[in-house]
Amino acid sequence: MFPPEEQKKVKDAAQKISAGKVVALTGAGISVASGIMPFRGQGGLWEKYDPEEMASIEGFRRNPGSAWVMHKEILEIVEKALPNPAHLALAVMEERGYLSSIITQNVDGLHQKAGNQRVIEFHGNVRRLICLECSALYPAGEIELSSLPPLCPVCKGVLKPDAVFFGEPIPRNALSQAHREAGECRVMLVVGTSGLVEPAASLPLLAKSNGAFVIEVNPEPSYLTASVSTLFLQGKAEKILPAIMEDLR
Repeated sequence: MFPPEEQKKVKDAAQKISAGKVVALTGAGISVASGIMPFRGQGGLWEKYDPEEMASIEGFRRNPGSAWVMHKEILEIVEKALPNPAHLALAVMEERGYLSSIITQNVDGLHQKAGNQRVIEFHGNVRRLICLECSALYPAGEIELSSLPPLCPVCKGVLKPDAVFFGEPIPRNALSQAHREAGECRVMLVVGTSGLVEPAASLPLLAKSNGAFVIEVNPEPSYLTASVSTLFLQGKAEKILPAIMEDLR
């Protein structure tokens, strides 16, 4: 149960979501309750690993076996993770026609696992592996990781997670789809992202500049709160999104 002021914000959010095309932009914060910690901040992977060596394409190409130590750990966590109530609420919103699409900065595939069909993977997905030589794609679960780095079954090239590393561009199709959705939406629901990582950080600004109502759900105020967000709901996504969904019922 929320305090009266927060209950009103939940109702206001639900009212806006019910009135026009809604696009969600999600970041690492939505997956914390599923046991997937963000890369940045306290307890993040960058406290344990050097991102320049482990998560840049240059570092990966230089020493893929070493980099794969971190990526194998990430993959093991992701493959065990289950969607939490925030993911499930967004899946119901889409199923009932409230949500047009999700643009996600996450690489864990949990939106699809929850049931969302229209997911734009801005930074790729670690559940897929791509060959650096022939560009063949494989489900990660089908590739043996006892010897690192794993090699392509066809050409014996090095496999890497099909996620965007530092130094790599955003996939062109994802970028164009995200810009189109952000530019056309009437409501943007921003969940669990700091609004600092470009180019995804510009999407709420693009939506707002085209007249969209920006709803932000975050545990703490973010870079977006004061300057971009129209309505800020402070709290955990796994509590707030199901409450909004209940009001939509």
